[in-house]
Amino acid sequence: MPRLRLLLLATLIAGPLQAQQPNQNPAQPPLGPAADGLRLPAGFRAEVVHPRVGPARHLAARANGDLYVRLSKTTEGGGIAALRDTDGNGNYDQVKYFGPGTGTGMALVTLPGEGEPAEYLYTSTATEVLRQKFTGSELVPSGPVETVVEGFPQQHAHNAKSIAWDGGDRLFVNSGAPSNAGQAQDRTPGSPGVVNTPLLERTGGVWVFDVAKTGQSQGDGRRFATGLRNCVALGWNPAAGQLYTVMHGRDQLDSLFPKLYSQSDNARLPAEEMLLLKDGSNSGWPYTYWDPFSNRRMLGPEYGGDGKTVWRPGLIKGLKGPQNFQDPVIALPAHWAPNALAFYTGTQFPERYQGGAFIAFHGSWNRAPLPQGGYNVVFVPFDGEQPSGGWEVFADGFAGEKEIRSTGSAKARPCGLAVGPDGSLYVSDSRQGRLWRITYAD
Repeated sequence: MPRLRLLLLATLIAGPLQAQQPNQNPAQPPLGPAADGLRLPAGFRAEVVHPRVGPARHLAARANGDLYVRLSKTTEGGGIAALRDTDGNGNYDQVKYFGPGTGTGMALVTLPGEGEPAEYLYTSTATEVLRQKFTGSELVPSGPVETVVEGFPQQHAHNAKSIAWDGGDRLFVNSGAPSNAGQAQDRTPGSPGVVNTPLLERTGGVWVFDVAKTGQSQGDGRRFATGLRNCVALGWNPAAGQLYTVMHGRDQLDSLFPKLYSQSDNARLPAEEMLLLKDGSNSGWPYTYWDPFSNRRMLGPEYGGDGKTVWRPGLIKGLKGPQNFQDPVIALPAHWAPNALAFYTGTQFPERYQGGAFIAFHGSWNRAPLPQGGYNVVFVPFDGEQPSGGWEVFADGFAGEKEIRSTGSAKARPCGLAVGPDGSLYVSDSRQGRLWRITYAD
């Protein structure tokens, strides 16, 4: 494509997308400079609490202030980093690496015990969920590594097993589908989609298990929600008593179906859907996608869609099962890659943030030749089960460059979130493992 046309596309498409997008708060708070190149709303402060802990995925913050980081690569012999601020100056100066395997999921779980409650660190690999028990205030849990759930499919794509605990007896686990849109030949131009795809039998959904039981297999659990391409951002909202996710939407509309979609279409479609997941939820993947501009669920091109056909039950001949696919609670920008979801349970931040959702966007790779998007943390205010306003960028500047053309040029990619016991918000970087703490002061 000629350079002049690329520049025109970038001006007409990328610029407006960055300035104002569907469902964005029209009164987006301005972001000002903060530490380490980040930009935050007025009153918020950022500080680096560790510069390089290793390629970090999800985070957990213990009640005593200790931090736990799941790593995607073994670092100093361990797949987990445990951090402690030994002198209370805000810098996590003690770091210990431990734990088998590598992965994404991380959660602190407290269960009834004999006398005192028992506290565990739950983590995941690509095929299992593990746990270790703490004794007292020790930094590294000394309990044996126990298998909570095993037997998820071995796969390369979308294998992150994000986990969420409901505060009671349920553990939710994401099992992402190793596919873009259910094609007979994945990511092949023009390849049709498979109706009643077997991918949804063991992947493409969220499973629920007994959080206290060990030695479970995937078959011992129950499929809680289906029609979900990949839900790395998975979180329990204690205020609403409900499970939510922000799903990674499908890719490559233009390259797979160039007669139906342009490069600018691909940059805008589909939405990353924030979904309220209830028992039996079906979000329509791989048969549909959500158009944030028309606010409609569309029939995917692999299944006969043309970019204009709105989904309705019965459109796909022979499709079995319920077809009243749910709508998102809010639609977020295309291809930003939501990798963490944390509901704010603290009181340090102003009242409008309390009970709301923070989402870490890992950043896109698939908007070329236009600039990539995301590489930020977004806030969605909530009232009960539903958002109470549009989404807004809360923290930006992680990538270190104003315009990102490829993931490799980004300085940092937000991947994990955790709310600390004092109400601070922690953010992790998946590249080198930079860790930030965001605080608020009038």
